[in-house]
Amino acid sequence: MSSSKGLLRQLAQRQALWSSPLSPAFTRQTAGHTGVLSPFSSVFNSIWNTGNSRALTSVASNCNQSVKDFRNRRENARAMPIGARSSLLSQIPNRFCSGQVRLNRNVKMADRDVLPDNVKPRHYNLSLRDLEFTNWTYKGTVTIDSEITKPTKEVLVNTLDLKLSHAKVSIDSKTVESTSFNYDEKAQRSTITFDEELPVASKASIIIEFEGIMNNEMAGFYRSKYKPAETPAASVPRDDEWHYMLSTQFEACDARRAFPCFDEPNLKATFDFDIEIPSDQVALSNMPVKETRPSKDGWNIVSFETSPVMSTYLLAWAVGDFEYIEALTDREYNGKKIPVRVYTTRGLKEQGRWALQHAPKIIDYFSEIFDIDYPLPKSDLIAVHEFTHGAMENWGLVTYRTTQVLYDEKTSDPRFKNAVAYVVAHELAHQWFGNLVTMDWWDELWLNEGFATWVGWHAVDHLHPDWQVWAQFVNEGMEAAFSLDGIRASHPIHVPVRDALDINQIFDSISYLKGCSAIRMLANHLGVETFLKGVSNYLKSHAYGNAKTTALWDALSQASGKNVTELMNPWISKIGHPVVTVAEEPGQISIKQSRFLSTGDVKPEDDTTTWWVPLGLEGKKDQAGIASLSLTTKEDTIRDIDDDFYKLNSGATGFYRVNYPPERLAKLSQQLDKLSTEDKISIIGSTAHLAFAGNGTTPALLTFLQGFGKETHPLVWRQVLDSIAGVKSVFKEDPVIKKALDKFSLKLVDEKIAEVGWDFPEGEDYLTGLLRKDIIGVAVAGGHPGVTEEALKRFEAWVKDPEANPIPAPLRVAVWRAAIIKDPARTVEILKKEWLNTKSIDGKLLSLSVLGSVEDADLLTKEIIPFNFNQSPPSNAVPSGDMHVLGNSVASNIIGRPLQWEFMKNNWDAVIAKLGNPVVVDRYIKISLGAFTDVSVVDDIEKFMADKDTKSFDRTLGTVKDKIRGRAAYRERDAASLKEWLGANGYA
Repeated sequence: MSSSKGLLRQLAQRQALWSSPLSPAFTRQTAGHTGVLSPFSSVFNSIWNTGNSRALTSVASNCNQSVKDFRNRRENARAMPIGARSSLLSQIPNRFCSGQVRLNRNVKMADRDVLPDNVKPRHYNLSLRDLEFTNWTYKGTVTIDSEITKPTKEVLVNTLDLKLSHAKVSIDSKTVESTSFNYDEKAQRSTITFDEELPVASKASIIIEFEGIMNNEMAGFYRSKYKPAETPAASVPRDDEWHYMLSTQFEACDARRAFPCFDEPNLKATFDFDIEIPSDQVALSNMPVKETRPSKDGWNIVSFETSPVMSTYLLAWAVGDFEYIEALTDREYNGKKIPVRVYTTRGLKEQGRWALQHAPKIIDYFSEIFDIDYPLPKSDLIAVHEFTHGAMENWGLVTYRTTQVLYDEKTSDPRFKNAVAYVVAHELAHQWFGNLVTMDWWDELWLNEGFATWVGWHAVDHLHPDWQVWAQFVNEGMEAAFSLDGIRASHPIHVPVRDALDINQIFDSISYLKGCSAIRMLANHLGVETFLKGVSNYLKSHAYGNAKTTALWDALSQASGKNVTELMNPWISKIGHPVVTVAEEPGQISIKQSRFLSTGDVKPEDDTTTWWVPLGLEGKKDQAGIASLSLTTKEDTIRDIDDDFYKLNSGATGFYRVNYPPERLAKLSQQLDKLSTEDKISIIGSTAHLAFAGNGTTPALLTFLQGFGKETHPLVWRQVLDSIAGVKSVFKEDPVIKKALDKFSLKLVDEKIAEVGWDFPEGEDYLTGLLRKDIIGVAVAGGHPGVTEEALKRFEAWVKDPEANPIPAPLRVAVWRAAIIKDPARTVEILKKEWLNTKSIDGKLLSLSVLGSVEDADLLTKEIIPFNFNQSPPSNAVPSGDMHVLGNSVASNIIGRPLQWEFMKNNWDAVIAKLGNPVVVDRYIKISLGAFTDVSVVDDIEKFMADKDTKSFDRTLGTVKDKIRGRAAYRERDAASLKEWLGANGYA
């Protein structure tokens, strides 16, 4: 899957987010994707799967009525205004409102809680019928051709929210009927019992009839609501203004929501799939359509060709009022070019052009560098209106959040153009790395996601070298990875996974961005060509199978002649990353590696790892260019150093911080012409985070940043402004410091304001437009009179006639924010209407990102925070997948942050019900709590959560609390010296 985290940086417009103690606005919905668990699922399974339907008694009828009553209570609650819901939801047991299902966590570290090995699936034939669009149910039959390896009277399959009605096993010509079903709620498994023992057999057909739910929780087989851009087909389900499409999301563990299966990544099989749909709608799946035939009146059965061997989480289908645009690859595969299509609901297909320009080229590029042809006969990309993450790499049918695949040249922010290209590349990389060769178990998740992140950016760099994507990655990706990895409560890249809840919580910056950083560091060390040769050998050796990290290390070792396992094991298996501290003597430097913690309180037990650190040293007298030296011990001394200029970690290819002596840092600020873009970004980021942790000071950081007033590169400016905004996010509760930091920012950007202007000339390069957006945004936030006046003038012209006076997409946030500062109440109403009525895919997110910046407690309490959670009427409901955008905006506001937390505490059950999906719950916990700077909030969180079921976000709570402690310590430690420096330098 792809995490969409990076896009929210623009939505928050450089405000501080939880995901970094300092770096603002970087919270991708990490770009990942995951299987998710329903807040209400366990009750359905425990009631439905209690026995064979043929022997149902009145007890079962009572149970079914209980399910209906429960479902009605839940849906009634969701239709109510949030304040009215709490009392009703209090009638529902807390575990059903906690956003997750309790799973069996009593598993030893060395064990996995997996299905027994007596039955191995080989092929699925799945048929879905009788889709009901009133109660959202469907019926299905799955035939699982399997190998029985041991005699047994039981067959265990994964199920969730399914009602099993009948099962039998056919071996040769003999059929054995099941006698009962038993459901293990914690393990999400149904045991199908037979009176007669099933013998060992090379082929046994397990046939199960079942009923399921097309839920609204963005997991399993689910319904996704949208407002149509054009009049849809007559049969499309609707509810008032909303219409519905159907799609699936199975990673990590939600194929079991849609059909009974062996839902583990290493239990691969082939799939035949067919589904009954209204004849005026379209059905898609992993493979091309094999046949469409009529069934009942107005309905067709669509069947698809047999898939390759693959994991259950990669099966996918979608049903809806779809249209498409198509292109072909340049290369031929088995004598044919691959058709590539972008599907959307009616009226949106032209917004898929940008994605379609890239997908065929990326398929050809990956086929070339992996030396393996694209494995399927087609490649479909589909925009899904409600989606938990960025995208999902289903083989041959990649599903996307709309903002990650659609781009409107007239209305979209160019930032989304960059994102679409990357996310398309990321997901297509998975077609080889993840789908063709799949991780053996979920503790190898990083192997899928870290590599796809690296090679996705590698492909975008190949197609758009002018974008300088690796400098962007250093600015965004590495900084986000550093931030989470610098927390004591974080986790290693390779983390033992015991159950589904753990899986959900490791789709994060560690698996994606630290994983990518580790891959980038290794690829640079080995040489990209050698690295890709090893990857190709790995893919060829394990095609259509499963593999572990060690298999990749072996392939890379063979290709390079280096012991990759020895180099990389500490990076993968140990938590954290090092800071390399430099001490100088004439002609030499002493270096020491130690673990970096953003809280600054490194204890001996925290610092037991010795990493392989590629030094990337420039400035060694006896060696031109970059010296290929590595630090493999805790300390070392390097001689023959140029005392005038040297630097470590050239190009920021190593995943570590460098702590230079203050005098060297000051000297580097006068030698910026000798530093690459990546070097500048890396040094700024390190200096800021070292100040945060107490290894440096904020005055030293600001002194260093003063040297960048003449900087020309947009991405360096972005890191400079990130660092200032990060400091401001911690200290802005002090009005004197806040005002002084605004003055500091405005002085720094003063010359740039006139230089960047307000207009976006046709054909202008992407990075120049990015700089304009950042500079004007900072000027508005700092209260620059001239910029504010121009922003307000443009706002009023836009309000008067939006068509004649459009605000350029990159400047909408800055202009709207200027208006909301001047006239909050009026602007809130205007932006609410804009959110409701805009046809722009990303415009809705931009308006939400500004609404929370209102500095009026009454408006926040009455208008903004309830607006984010209210579902009544449905047309005004912020979709749960977008709620974090407004939630983050409120949390970045020192007035809104505590008000939102109080609202959440007072309406907890209703809040969790609205958020629904555990991934969404986890995300909201991150953004709503991580920005506090008062350590007493940690006690408040612990007290409030003491009687709550937090297992779906317990890791996140740990990191949030560590972040708060770190921010509080930073504020207490540096406030006085910062205020003194600002005064001494004329800012306060």
